[in-house]
Amino acid sequence: MPRGAKPVRVKLPERRIYSRSKVFGRFGMRVFQPTLMDVPHAHGHIELNFVRHAAMQYAVDDAEVSVPADRLVMFWASVPHQLTAISECAGPTPELYNIYLPLDSFLAMSNIATIQAAMLGGAMVRFPHELCDETQLERWYRDYRSNNQERLDILKLELNATFRRAALLTPDYLRKPWTEKSEREPASMTQARHVVDMVRHVLDHLDEPLHNEDVTRVTGFHPNHALAIFNKIMRVPLKQFIIRMRLMRARSLLVASDIKIAHVAASCGFGSLSQFYHHFVRAYGMTPHALRQQ
Repeated sequence: MPRGAKPVRVKLPERRIYSRSKVFGRFGMRVFQPTLMDVPHAHGHIELNFVRHAAMQYAVDDAEVSVPADRLVMFWASVPHQLTAISECAGPTPELYNIYLPLDSFLAMSNIATIQAAMLGGAMVRFPHELCDETQLERWYRDYRSNNQERLDILKLELNATFRRAALLTPDYLRKPWTEKSEREPASMTQARHVVDMVRHVLDHLDEPLHNEDVTRVTGFHPNHALAIFNKIMRVPLKQFIIRMRLMRARSLLVASDIKIAHVAASCGFGSLSQFYHHFVRAYGMTPHALRQQ
């Protein structure tokens, strides 16, 4: 793109990527010329950035973070962030690839527990160039724009594989997670740490009955206070979050295995088969059996 030319704005298949009514949002990807942000913003995705022909400066929860050119960077966008500076390199106009991964989809990915904990802890991670370069991003974007479900599924599988490879390495933090304790930390970081503890407890006990008191007990706070913190940071009630996590795990089991539907329901913590069907149809618009046939 010639310097000074206007960036091409693509129409996104999912127009409510930033939806605040659904904290997890929708999966999306776009390519555009980065522009400075007037104010910080936040949304419920795990966000991945890959900027070409420029470096960027973010204000993340009042800390300054430098994002280098040609490196994939990932963070939890629920943490307020603002693009405050763009340092252009000589050559073409800067180009930013953004990937928006819903939090529930990210938490359902396998074998990346260390990265999941780091993201929920407010970390910003930089991936080695050999794990993801501009060729990979261009291919992912073509897959996303193809309107082909198989290609979209492969894109998400490749994202999971990239995260799994990164989990084998020593993390390269541009911003360390809140879960790494410091002598003094702001109140928001302390609250986020308690949310991380609650989310971990949920994910570790999805096959069991879970009540608010069970989950909030890990914080040491009164249940009402812990629930208020959870709602503030996650922007979704705890009970709704638990159901979403149960459904994500159930959907994965239905697609990837031949386990009987009744066993899937029980292993994901649903109290009855009818309850499972009720929530599943409401969330996905089809029965578990129909999904498996698809």
